[in-house]
Amino acid sequence: MMKRKLAQSGILLRLLRFFASREYFWSGDDMEYLVSGLAIFLVVHLVPTQVSFRERLIGRLGKVQYKILYSAISAVGLVLIIIGYRVAPHIEIWDPPYWMRHVTLLLMLPVFPLLVEAFLPGRLRATFPHPMLLAVKIWAVAHLLANGDLASIFLFGGFLLWAVYDRISFKKRDAILGRPLIVGPQRNDWFALIAGLVIYAYFVIGDGHARLIGVPLAAVSV
Repeated sequence: MMKRKLAQSGILLRLLRFFASREYFWSGDDMEYLVSGLAIFLVVHLVPTQVSFRERLIGRLGKVQYKILYSAISAVGLVLIIIGYRVAPHIEIWDPPYWMRHVTLLLMLPVFPLLVEAFLPGRLRATFPHPMLLAVKIWAVAHLLANGDLASIFLFGGFLLWAVYDRISFKKRDAILGRPLIVGPQRNDWFALIAGLVIYAYFVIGDGHARLIGVPLAAVSV
């Protein structure tokens, strides 16, 4: 127990020491891309959580223009995140044990089926009404377990905090807007499962992770 507390204290001290150094936090333009992209992407995704503010924007811009602007800003943030994560300097905060990679691979199994379920509702929606947010939370936790560098903590930690906050806000929004729960046929669940596992196989067995993310699974953590 004492060793665990000492290890945690050591990690906290390293974090504080690094954050106290401006040179560490802004490690050249490379880190700025990631931080800026996360700020843009996550802030714009907080807009739907503020119902009255969102309604005022739609009233001023129009629903179509609002969606176009929302999507465009999100795309800019996403591009900056991808570029920033690829070029960010590797600054290690903690060194995850090797076996954590296997835990990550196991946790990632339901992520893609849940993402497909988000676009093709089935009966699973009755149990998990917001499958995309659940997928983001699992994805973020899984990758935080296997990656201890600062860029990964920013990336996956940021998305995890957003997903948790968005899920909480959904309860209030659903109550205010009175949106019904959309549940589809069970065949959609089976399709989501099969399609999701095929995508998972492409990322893990194939070289999808390296091609799309730029990080080979065999080279580093995940």
